[in-house]
Amino acid sequence: MLAMYSGQIGLFSSRDLLLFFLMWELELIPVYLLLSIWGGKKRLYSATKFILYTAGGSIFLLMGVLGIGLYGSTEPTLNFETLANQSYPVGLEIIFYIGFLIAFAVKSPIIPLHTWLPDTHGEAHYSTCMLLAGILLKMGAYGLVRINMELLPHAHSIFSPWLVIVGTIQIIYAASASLGQRNLKKRIAYSSVSHMGFIIIGISSITDTGFNGAILQIISHGFIGAALFFLAGTSYDRIRLVYLDEIGGIAVSMPKIFTLFSTFSMASLALPGMSGFFAELIVFFGIITSQKFFLMSKVLITFGMAIGMILTPIYLLSMLRQMFYGYKLLNSANSSFFDSGPRELFVSLAIFLPVIGIGIYPDFVLSLSVEKVQAILSNFFYR
Repeated sequence: MLAMYSGQIGLFSSRDLLLFFLMWELELIPVYLLLSIWGGKKRLYSATKFILYTAGGSIFLLMGVLGIGLYGSTEPTLNFETLANQSYPVGLEIIFYIGFLIAFAVKSPIIPLHTWLPDTHGEAHYSTCMLLAGILLKMGAYGLVRINMELLPHAHSIFSPWLVIVGTIQIIYAASASLGQRNLKKRIAYSSVSHMGFIIIGISSITDTGFNGAILQIISHGFIGAALFFLAGTSYDRIRLVYLDEIGGIAVSMPKIFTLFSTFSMASLALPGMSGFFAELIVFFGIITSQKFFLMSKVLITFGMAIGMILTPIYLLSMLRQMFYGYKLLNSANSSFFDSGPRELFVSLAIFLPVIGIGIYPDFVLSLSVEKVQAILSNFFYR
């Protein structure tokens, strides 16, 4: 766990592309061990799939890092600040962009490179799932912003319409796929894939509103996704069931877990007053006000996003209904279960406070990012 934290902290704090790559790779080993040793029945399959996908993406990341570092007549450099002022021929920039995009699309994940995620979440221990949903997926989104947007603005401007289309498809597809999942953790995993679609659209809108919305969604989903996996794990600890059609009626035995699960599900479906609502709302405004897209394409994109936002409450509320209502476990011999203790309440409250805090006062986060957002977007207009 500590090695995993180290890789993640090192990646987000790196000011050098080579260190960024090393931390990206370092973080894979502890995740693989956490999966293969402490996972479920199909842990070796999911761990192998995870390492093949992410290591395959890392090859493209390494090629991009070496290409950017060695390009230019002056001495080679991998410092972010130096590279931000460097320009490339458009053809070469597109090649670099594609290499980085493949690596970050695996980690984010962006369809069709997302299939490792549901398997990994389905088999991982819930503590690993929390770190995967809360931090690991955000590494790909951070890479898209830090490298693809900041260092390769011309290529990003070319690719952004396609990324917006992919993001819209991802929101609808993952929300539809989530509805068909029997496994509780896989259902939450597909909801993560769906919510990452909003981040892709926000980053690709090339407006300060949309970009700020994407940053808010990155932070918001980090809290909400981790909380849902934590509560799914605490429920499994008590009832030892993970398939939704086998669970039912546990609201009577575990009212505290029921309340917490319902609260975070409402946050995930973007209930006003929670962080998810404001993040998705700003992404909506960002795509509507973008000068990059025609009116008809804006209408189609917002319509697709709206369909995804309608599907989200359907799969989340049906999940709550299957888990907590009905009579399956209520009438069984084992109907008495231990409810949430101080540990679960403390962790849930610690995650809930920022969710409600950002929902009520989002400027707390936006004020920290506004200068950097303007600096990155200035590349698209003045470079």
